[in-house]
Amino acid sequence: MNQACTEAQSTAAAESPLLPAELSALYDAYSRAIYYLALRFLGDSQKAEDATHDVFLKALRHLDQFRAEASARTWLYRIAINHCKNVRSAWHDRHVLPSSDNEFIERIPGGDSPLRILETKELGDRIQRALDGLPAEYRLLLLLVSDQELSYQEAGALTGQSADAVRGKLFRARKAFAGLFAKTE
Repeated sequence: MNQACTEAQSTAAAESPLLPAELSALYDAYSRAIYYLALRFLGDSQKAEDATHDVFLKALRHLDQFRAEASARTWLYRIAINHCKNVRSAWHDRHVLPSSDNEFIERIPGGDSPLRILETKELGDRIQRALDGLPAEYRLLLLLVSDQELSYQEAGALTGQSADAVRGKLFRARKAFAGLFAKTE
């Protein structure tokens, strides 16, 4: 079985413009951004961590499908978006509330005061609640353009829309986010 897996990977590597070593470099370059996208999309650090690993496993399995028509970054983001949508639509995720995330406090550098740590955590919670209140399309566009700093064209390519459509929807998404964020106080 291990030999079959190795043969499949070498076949995929031979047909793909990306080699496994290059995928490792992509992991180093984009795993943090993929994690952050998944964290904001899913709202749970453990699920985001799992999703990040799943995205790169899927990328490895589907190296033969990467045609280099888009950048590797865009390809990975598309995998991440689809995977996070699948995770969010799972029955378990619709019916079980995530536990509070105390890991966040542990990750903040030690020089911050407890009050600053609490303020930062509360701000993060408010942002997440406002994002959760948005329609999925608005949330995705905000995450891609504002957080991941993709251009309107790149976000449009990922979502199957024109750059002008992304621009218009992003305007409405920002307005809706501001309204929801103001209500979280």
